[in-house]
Amino acid sequence: MRHELEQISTPPDGRPLAEQAAWRRDFPIDTGQDNYVARRDFTKFLVLTSLAFVVGQVSIGVQNFLRRRRGAPPIMRVATLDQLHVGGSLVFAYPHEHDDCILLRPSADTLLAYSQKCTHLSCAVVPQGASNCLYCPCHEGRFDLGTGRPIAGPPRRPLPRITLERRGADIYATGVTEGYA
Repeated sequence: MRHELEQISTPPDGRPLAEQAAWRRDFPIDTGQDNYVARRDFTKFLVLTSLAFVVGQVSIGVQNFLRRRRGAPPIMRVATLDQLHVGGSLVFAYPHEHDDCILLRPSADTLLAYSQKCTHLSCAVVPQGASNCLYCPCHEGRFDLGTGRPIAGPPRRPLPRITLERRGADIYATGVTEGYA
């Protein structure tokens, strides 16, 4: 009996329910009681939210595990020395077709390659020979040409470096190095 009385809502003006307008009799909702959250509902919310976080963390762990199991990227022929003059650059895809990279030849005996995606928001970086850097036009980011480290703008992480190997006149990409080298 008492539980049923708790369920009956009192109108905000305090008059008995029989004296209220028809719409209030049809919808006797007490906002104070409507905002009440039971311990069981709160606990259910906490458990489901925690479960969502656990599922998210496990999926990140599984993705990381699968990424490591893929192994080293393939060795791929990128270009020949004749295709790349001193001070020039060449765009190529490595290790997958949608991973754009840039091959640079700052001097006759130096070859460098980096991912072309800026580590800030993945805009394409372009070489600026005069300032000896790679430039991201989206947010004025600059990376050191020799190391790939950020030197200006919002990027905080270095560009992934593509390891290269020369076999005669051919240039091969042999791997990707993340982080500071």
